[in-house]
Amino acid sequence: MATDTHARRRDPAGNAPGAPPTKSVKDKVTSRLRGRPGRRPAYWAGLGAALWLVVVAIPLYFLLATSFRGSGDYMSQGPLAIPETLTFDNYVNVFEVGFLGFLANSLIVALGAVGLVLLVAVPAAFGIVRSRSRAVATTFSLFLLGLAVPAQAVIIPVYLLITRMNLYDTLIAVILPTAAFSLPISILVLTSSLRDVPGSLYEAMALDGATTWQVFLRLVLPLSRPGVMTVAIFVGLNAWNNFIFPLVLTQTESTRVLPLGLWAFQSQYGTDVPGLMAAVVLSSLPILALYLFGRRQLLGGLAAGFGK
Repeated sequence: MATDTHARRRDPAGNAPGAPPTKSVKDKVTSRLRGRPGRRPAYWAGLGAALWLVVVAIPLYFLLATSFRGSGDYMSQGPLAIPETLTFDNYVNVFEVGFLGFLANSLIVALGAVGLVLLVAVPAAFGIVRSRSRAVATTFSLFLLGLAVPAQAVIIPVYLLITRMNLYDTLIAVILPTAAFSLPISILVLTSSLRDVPGSLYEAMALDGATTWQVFLRLVLPLSRPGVMTVAIFVGLNAWNNFIFPLVLTQTESTRVLPLGLWAFQSQYGTDVPGLMAAVVLSSLPILALYLFGRRQLLGGLAAGFGK
């Protein structure tokens, strides 16, 4: 009984009455870390981070500063000089050359490619994961072979196919090959993401009498959201920045997308650099908003897709 009373009288740190106070576990660990030899500030890591910040900051400064400068100011003071006067004339000129039309075409191409890829890749990944057939595994291997085929190597056959289908100089002519070349990596990411779904969940839904379509809608789609977001952002970026397909498969200004629209600031006598930088700033805003909106899902999908 006396032992229990003596134990109850101990303070929160475990010290007996009248005994000198002892350090807690946290204090001991902290003191050891502080006194451990070789614990020095990471000067080289800080220097490397500072150099990388300079490498990233200089192009951004050039992009933003030049977009608010006049052509004469840019030619007389140099590209990295601090602008003396700021002007919005470059942004006004961007809209006058048809920027909104180019933006609308790029949005149509990006949304069309993303929708087409998801419509094909998600069911294909679900079938690959759930099937045990050797033919399905062989088909998946054939899909992966598409990763080794660059678009530049088959641009002439693609051009011939588009012209034979009477789709030349249309936005569909850009959407179809963009989606086709995005399918291999999209199926790979989604397949790896769906393999993380426990098989017991499929078995539980099967015992409840759910059909394959119900399993796909109620189980696969909600749990594969990070992978779907990753594929959507990846395909959208490829479609937004694609240059070779719009260059070869379109001709008129009505089907011109943003990468081709930037050519409007270049002539045979020179390039309007401030106007071009203003167009680049405006064209990058949708991509920046997409990244800020889906960066968490993008990182989660990449971790699920390539963490094996």
